[in-house]
Amino acid sequence: MVPDTDFFVALERRVWQALTDGDSHADTKLLDDQFLGIYASGFASREDHAAQLVHGPTVASFSIHEPRLLTLASDVVMLSYRASLSRPGGVNAGLVQTMYISSIWRQRDAVWLNVFSQDTLAAGW
Repeated sequence: MVPDTDFFVALERRVWQALTDGDSHADTKLLDDQFLGIYASGFASREDHAAQLVHGPTVASFSIHEPRLLTLASDVVMLSYRASLSRPGGVNAGLVQTMYISSIWRQRDAVWLNVFSQDTLAAGW
């Protein structure tokens, strides 16, 4: 049986918290070896996703809104939601951005890992 939406939102929050803490180890533990990210900057592997934290946190704050869960198979789900986030330091520090995000989580050996994520900047950004 597939866990409920709250379960996957909690997993997704752990990814965001790793970005907020600048914790590449925590980030890597949540991503599948075959992870593929699709972002405005292009494609990213698991290693690319973790490497963004080499200079510290990439997110100052975040929140998850309107989560929707789509079961794709007994061991694969897609969590889609609207995220609000701000970045630390720099020119855009404190500016709240809105993105729509879809993440695919796959269960392997009783562990759910993020295998795919795509971010879409909300209109007006």
